[in-house]
Amino acid sequence: MNLVTTVIAITSALAIILAIVSFWLPQMTPDHEKLSPYECGFDPLGSARLPFSLRFFLVAILFLLFDLEIALLLPLPWGDQLASPLLTFLWASAVLALLTLGLIYEWLQGGLEWAE
Repeated sequence: MNLVTTVIAITSALAIILAIVSFWLPQMTPDHEKLSPYECGFDPLGSARLPFSLRFFLVAILFLLFDLEIALLLPLPWGDQLASPLLTFLWASAVLALLTLGLIYEWLQGGLEWAE
């Protein structure tokens, strides 16, 4: 048997076995929360104008910002193969410096404090 055929057969068999087991394995005991259309903790039939903490929003925005930073810096190790690796390093350092200054500003303004 060819190696590619063997790998395709094994992955197909494994996928089929896992799909079959996933139908038999879970406990089917529905309760009120699982039958609800939303499992986020909010009452879907209540008012849509619930008070929302801006602290959670700030943490979510900071998480997205630093997650984006990681995504931007992931190709950095391959930057040394470019024509000017020093320029790539300077741009990456500028991004890190800007984000570090923003984090220090938020910290000094008290935006990361949970308790007043």
